[in-house]
This record gives sequence, structure tokens and C-alpha cells, in this order.
Amino acid sequence: MIRNLIFILTIFASTVVVAQKPQKIAYIDMQYILDNVPEYVDAESRLKAKVITWQQKLDAIKSDIETLKTDLSNEKALLTDDLISEKEEDIEIRELDLKNLQAAYFGPNGDMFFLRQQLVKPVQDQIYNAVQEIALAKKYDIVFDKSSDLVMLYSNNQYDISELVLNKIVKGRKIKEIAEKKVERTEAQEVAVEKAKTKADERKTKNDALREKIRLQNEEKAQKRAEAIKLKQEARQKRLDEIAKLKEDRAAAIKQKQDTTKTGQ
Repeated sequence: MIRNLIFILTIFASTVVVAQKPQKIAYIDMQYILDNVPEYVDAESRLKAKVITWQQKLDAIKSDIETLKTDLSNEKALLTDDLISEKEEDIEIRELDLKNLQAAYFGPNGDMFFLRQQLVKPVQDQIYNAVQEIALAKKYDIVFDKSSDLVMLYSNNQYDISELVLNKIVKGRKIKEIAEKKVERTEAQEVAVEKAKTKADERKTKNDALREKIRLQNEEKAQKRAEAIKLKQEARQKRLDEIAKLKEDRAAAIKQKQDTTKTGQ
């Protein structure tokens, strides 16, 4: 605490010394900001749920080990030394596995550390970026974190830019949402255009197939009609030929008869 106090006093002393250019100082309440960022609250909730699951698993293993210890204590008088040693060794192995699993979950490089990095770090990055943008825009030289280990003996609310940071994050989120919705609308329009094009193509294909079917049917009808006309003409010609032949035969018969009559006279 003394070290932090000296650090604060040093900063303010340097502000007084550099009178030509007074340093502008602001502070934020990181925890207040985090508690009001929905993404962080959701990330913390998911992280806590995961931690509860891990802890329940550890507690179950620990309970099994305690049961083994109790059973061994109750049965020790009835067991041989070899069996006792075997059970004690099994318990030691289980305890070591429990310790390793606990470290894998909650150790410095455990699952909890990496999951927190994965879930919380993006939100923290938003805050840090917002602080930097505000500090640059308003020309702040130093921005403290009120909720950190740094001891602030007194703070004037006019230097608290926590709400500015929150507004910056909310504005950024809205801009992102608008951009995402725009992308979604564009994608939806592209999908709609593609669907319309597909339907138009399908309709064209269907119409083309229908026209081809009608064309083939008309050709078939025309061919049948032509064949029918041809058959009718052939039949008519055959009939005419037959009539002509009959006439010729009759004329020949008459002529022959006449010739015969003349010869008889």
C-alpha cells in the first residue's frame, strides 16, 4: 500500500513540477464497466458453469478416495499386508491423479486460465481500446483503474470516464450490429436473387421442355396426318386406276365384240 501511495504522490508531484504542460489524469472503474457489459456477464456465467462442472467432478473423485480410505480402515484388520499395501498404493495413485486433474483445471496454465482468456479477453480488449481512443481524443496523459490494486485516497467523479468507456463500447457494439445486419441483409438479398434466378431457370427449363414436347407432338400429328393423306391419295389413285382399267377392259371387250361381228358378216 505504501508503495502504491508513493507512486500516486510521485505522479502528482511530477504534474506540479511540469507546470508548462499540466498532465490530464482520468480513471475508470474496470469492475463497474465489466459488470455492465453483457458479453462479459455472459462470459463469466459460462465460465462459472464450467468451473462448477469441473469442481463437481473433482469432488466426486475425492469422495471416492475417501470411501476407499474408510473401507481400508474398516477392513485393515482382516487384510494381509500385501493387500493393504496394494490398496494404499491404489489410493495414492488416485490422489495423485486428483491433484494432477485439479492442476489441469485450475493451475496457472490450466483449462480455467485458457477458457477465461478465450471468453473474457475479447471484452477486456474492447475496454482497453475504448480507453485508448477516449484518452487520445480528450488528450489524457494517464488513466488509472480504480478497481485495481492501486490505492486511490480520493477521487473526483468528474475524472471518472467509466461511463464514457461504456458508451464507447455500446456505440461500437451497435455499429458492429448494424454492419452485421447489413451483411445479413446483403447475404439474404443474394440468396433471394439466387433463388429467383434458380426458379427462373427451372421455369425456363420447364417451359422449354413443354415447348419441345408440344413441338414433337405437333410433328407426330403432322406426320400421321401426312401419312393418312398419302394413304387416302394412294387409295383414291388405286381406285381410279381400277376404274380406268375396268373402262379399258370394257372398251376392249366391246371392240373385240364389234370386230367379231364384222368378221361374221
